[in-house]
Amino acid sequence: MISLTSNTVDIFVVGGGINGVGIAADAAGRGLSVTLCEQADLASATSSASSKLIHGGLRYLEHYEFSLVKKALAEREVLLHNAPHLVQPLRFTLPHRPHLRPGWMIRSGLFMYDHLTKRNTLPSARSFKFKLQSPLKPAIKKGYQYYDCSVDDARLVITNAILANRLGANILTRTKLINATRLEDEAVWKVTLLDQETKQEHCIFAKALVNAAGPWVSQLVTNYVNQKPAHNIRLIKGSHIVVPKFHNHEGAFILQNTDKRIVFVIPYQENFSLIGTTDKAYTGDPATVEIDSDEVQYLIDVVNEHFIAQISKDDIVKTFAGVRPLCDDESSDPSAMTRDYTLELEEDNSNIPLLSIYGGKITTYRTLAETAMNKLSPYFPNAKDSWTATSPLPGATPATRSLKDIQDIIHEAHPWLPPEIATRYSHSYGLLCLIFLGGRSSTDDMGRHFGANLYQCEVDYLIKKEWAKTVEDILWRRTKLSLVMNSSQTQALENYLSHTFHESSTPPQDLQIA
Repeated sequence: MISLTSNTVDIFVVGGGINGVGIAADAAGRGLSVTLCEQADLASATSSASSKLIHGGLRYLEHYEFSLVKKALAEREVLLHNAPHLVQPLRFTLPHRPHLRPGWMIRSGLFMYDHLTKRNTLPSARSFKFKLQSPLKPAIKKGYQYYDCSVDDARLVITNAILANRLGANILTRTKLINATRLEDEAVWKVTLLDQETKQEHCIFAKALVNAAGPWVSQLVTNYVNQKPAHNIRLIKGSHIVVPKFHNHEGAFILQNTDKRIVFVIPYQENFSLIGTTDKAYTGDPATVEIDSDEVQYLIDVVNEHFIAQISKDDIVKTFAGVRPLCDDESSDPSAMTRDYTLELEEDNSNIPLLSIYGGKITTYRTLAETAMNKLSPYFPNAKDSWTATSPLPGATPATRSLKDIQDIIHEAHPWLPPEIATRYSHSYGLLCLIFLGGRSSTDDMGRHFGANLYQCEVDYLIKKEWAKTVEDILWRRTKLSLVMNSSQTQALENYLSHTFHESSTPPQDLQIA
């Protein structure tokens, strides 16, 4: 562990979203000393409120964002290879309606989408006609299919944090940056931190400061570094609803509304459908963003215009919203604003760099991190070269080329594991689940059962190795079991966590984790 009182690290990262943990992992893998702070839980803001997709962004072609789409499609291939447990192919169906562009134009766009990247392991797009068993309204006769990928966004963040930590990075959750000052005589940043739980302040020194604070990127520069942000940021709210699965069609749907906005209907956690997103300017606190009634009705209306089965507000089992910090390109349409990233390196003539991350999307986090470290590498001549493009994320190995490979290994090691549990573990943890399954030969060995196949050994692992502390940390960001656990089961978990953190000075110690 890095001392907060005496040691100097090479890089200090502010922000525990996907960009922050990606940069921390990349830097640590280059042999640099790294500390990261996150004011809440990892992935607690934008990075757990996405549409859960790794995709090139088909709709970005309409806005001539060819470079972004090409870069995102290339990264889709990298993540399919490096994280097959977290990123899986997903078929998308685009119904054609009279207000859309003519068929030849859509086919041309899909052809371009398939061929913008040199390496495309997914099936090619095609056009087709809907049959009688189509879940769509009878007036919708034809459509198009193409492939992108689904992802558990929060688990992608956690997994990168695990990687960073394995490589020596110190991950400080629920720790807020309250001041950062350049000490020119020592050529370091003096970073002052507040432990949100103990209310204790600490200082750490760093040779470079990375501002990956997401929606707070400009606020950090203005309030804590006392400088003017290099770019204007517009906060755009994206909201989603989750309803029980209401059709049996394979894969996801991409629905283009008459206002030209896109709404996805995505299969989610086996028995649910995820519907989103919206694009709405936001001016409030990013930490308290919520879906509003207009957004709920908008998403419902778009779905009901397309599907035979109708949904209503009463069907909603969960909502979530996030704020995208997009570079202000002066577009009047929030959905047309660029999703590309901008990296601003500023050293104030003191050779003590500040690197701020503006914009970005979850699909391109790895190449963003690589670019960030390439910008900082002149300050660290002993740093190793780029390495993440071919390195599997924790839970996968160079030998696991697919989710099935991972599932086969889990089954071979623990054939007694019920299929529904094995499936969830393989998607969420990959081979990491072997850590908390080690030495167990039945569900009776897994400790207390909280409900919905959540056992004590998994909870203890999440506390000990994945920075989990609250019910929301566990049931939403790390497992998604809040969709199926009832109130009494949730309360039982709450009581267990309360006992663990308030009556014991240390986390559970029964896990033997290397």
